[in-house]
Amino acid sequence: MKSMLIAGAIALAFPTAPAPATPPAPPPAPALALPAPTGGHAVGRSDVHLVDPGRPDPWVSGRPRELMVSLWYPARRAPGRTAPYVTPQESALVLKGYPQTRDLPPDTLARTRTHARADAPALGRRRGWPLVIMSPGMSLPRATLTSLAEDLASRGYVVAGIGHAYEAVATTFPDGRTVPMEAGRGGMTEEVGAKVARVRAADTAFVLDRLERARRWNRLIDERRIAMAGHSVGGQSAAHLLPVNDRIDAAVNLDGSYNPKTPARPVTKPFMMIGNPRQQPVTGGDPKSWDLFWPHVTGDRKRWLTVTGADHMSFVDYAVLAPRLGMPAYPMDGERSLKITREYLAAFLDTHLKGRHRTLLDGPSAKYPEVRFW
Repeated sequence: MKSMLIAGAIALAFPTAPAPATPPAPPPAPALALPAPTGGHAVGRSDVHLVDPGRPDPWVSGRPRELMVSLWYPARRAPGRTAPYVTPQESALVLKGYPQTRDLPPDTLARTRTHARADAPALGRRRGWPLVIMSPGMSLPRATLTSLAEDLASRGYVVAGIGHAYEAVATTFPDGRTVPMEAGRGGMTEEVGAKVARVRAADTAFVLDRLERARRWNRLIDERRIAMAGHSVGGQSAAHLLPVNDRIDAAVNLDGSYNPKTPARPVTKPFMMIGNPRQQPVTGGDPKSWDLFWPHVTGDRKRWLTVTGADHMSFVDYAVLAPRLGMPAYPMDGERSLKITREYLAAFLDTHLKGRHRTLLDGPSAKYPEVRFW
């Protein structure tokens, strides 16, 4: 009895350590979805891996230039899975770059709902569909152009979104490699900007060559009607390429600043630049890049637009995805800014590739009062 009391006293003096607390569960992945396309066609998407054996990669040594290209196109209505937004590896590297998203499951972006069916049967057309080449911003995956590309495909365009390897935070190839960003690590200097414009011009020419040779795509594309559109550095690249590439008939710059500030030749073909309010003309002080570029746009089929309330990412998918990921929202609602971008992009392309004059480009619209003409 005495030994039992002693044992009890010892137990009271040295209580058992509490069980370790259960770590809090990670926050659930937010439900992410892109706005639905607005045109009359179903949309398909195929991803193509292209290798240019005759051109060394400009950003890493010892490798030929290789690209991933997503092709969105009018499709026959058929069951099937929707195309993935990004790979899980790309999702993880994108989210890692934002402090607000580091606690989210790494594959959160990969679960984003898209509307294109993976490799759906294409809807043919006697003379093919107009082609739009799209180029993303620096560090951004080509996937950030998805809502624009799906909408254009639903309206009767083939869209080729170029993934410029080593210029995006992550690019996954079919063999499972995911390569990081290498370009512009020291900052976007004028020299780097000029190099990016040269690289993207070469990438675009290579993609056009391959699409012309590929039987599946050359029957689907009307090679007499080609435009290029891009966001940020992709937009400035489209502007620089327009006057020097005979195959490109029109171009759109979505909020891309120019570096270099002037094109190699005057821009005489149809051209539109649309950006956030910081891109409006300077009325006092030093001119900005749009002010310096604009005098070299000499054709009469040109538009300079800004969107009140927009920010740099308001013209791509992050407009709707960023708030859902817990990142700061942009001044303008993301659904609204993407609707505006889709409508003005389609109006410009319909006018200059399909010959269908769209009055939306004639001047300010009561339907879209945020858009200012300069």
